[in-house]
Amino acid sequence: MNKRIISTILASLLSISLIPTDCLAKDFICKNQASHCTPEIIENALDFNGKLTLKEYEDDPISRYLKNVFINKSVNGFDTKEHNWFSHPKGKGMSPDFPKDTFSLLSKYDCYYLGDTSKKVIYLTFDEGYENGYTPKILDVLKKHKVKAAFFVVKPYINSNPEIINRMVKEGHLVCNHSARHPSMASIKDQEKFNKELSDVEEAFKEVTEKNMPKYFRPPMGKYSELSLNYTKGYGYKTVFWSFAYADWEPTKQPSPASAKEKILNRTHNGAIVLLHAVSKTNAEILDDVVTEWKKQGYEIKSLDEFK
Repeated sequence: MNKRIISTILASLLSISLIPTDCLAKDFICKNQASHCTPEIIENALDFNGKLTLKEYEDDPISRYLKNVFINKSVNGFDTKEHNWFSHPKGKGMSPDFPKDTFSLLSKYDCYYLGDTSKKVIYLTFDEGYENGYTPKILDVLKKHKVKAAFFVVKPYINSNPEIINRMVKEGHLVCNHSARHPSMASIKDQEKFNKELSDVEEAFKEVTEKNMPKYFRPPMGKYSELSLNYTKGYGYKTVFWSFAYADWEPTKQPSPASAKEKILNRTHNGAIVLLHAVSKTNAEILDDVVTEWKKQGYEIKSLDEFK
């Protein structure tokens, strides 16, 4: 084997072995799954007592890292390279830029990322990795304005918050799939394991609500590959990305209400799929004002079921 490859492998193994066990789930997994470690990832590396547990990752991260680097470049002709979704703002009221290198995949694999830019329509979505006490207030605001949103939830969220899940459904919101364990879906090459990330959430949702889960999926951390998009479509789901998101996910680093409101309103655009995190105290505080202003500006907030 080439000496350079051997040295790379050894360096990778050494870097992993030097990571303290109590930091592995929080730091190393997050580092290798995202450019930032969201509270959602940490939550799914913890048990309900707050203790670190690696049971969901016990065959990670070494094997997954080495596989992604050295093998599995394609499966059945589908590229397995991991990509990161993003939206780069261009100007006030303008549609953002999106990843150009995978643009051709979006329509091929039924991905939503931007609606009709000729119409003043917004699709409001929330990601729910864990409950931080603000979702009921968010639901109150949505009910006040008669707005329907989509909530993308992980399995532990459903199991921990059945009352909130049932309220979402009762009030006409879409409760959608965000995976069972919040992995990078691009890291899962085996179709059966991939499908289980979706089916486990569906089963938890049906047990709580006695209803079938809507077929919308948001890839954790916005990580995807051609293979993962193909698997998602094959399982009957639409992949839902976003055209607006901002740094709202860290409870200890919340933006001020004024700056957050300004950022959201300046970057609002026709056909926007807005991603907000429901763990955000700021979002809960400003949502009423933001929705009021959207309506003043002539925007209509629609359900993903009405996406065009």
